[in-house]
Amino acid sequence: MKHRRSIRLKGYDYKQAGAYFVTVCTRGRDCLFGWVTDCEMRLNDIGRKVRSAWEELPTSFADMSLDAFIVMPSHIHGIIRVGRNSLRPISRRRPERAR
Repeated sequence: MKHRRSIRLKGYDYKQAGAYFVTVCTRGRDCLFGWVTDCEMRLNDIGRKVRSAWEELPTSFADMSLDAFIVMPSHIHGIIRVGRNSLRPISRRRPERAR
């Protein structure tokens, strides 16, 4: 098994509250979750199960909420919010310019 260099920030306490960007890849980057057709992700049965499992994470872990996520053919990307910030939504609007 290959070992890759850690991208974790040295000295950062990953147990603290905050929003964390997570990527999970399939072994060998095999396309197990579906395919992209006409620029749209089409989930197969496994992809739908992965999406469902992701959406159910907060029911298994206290003080967790989910933000944006996407299931791709060989991986998923998502934002998990944990701790005191888990209930505060991330603003999707651009800040208004001063007039």
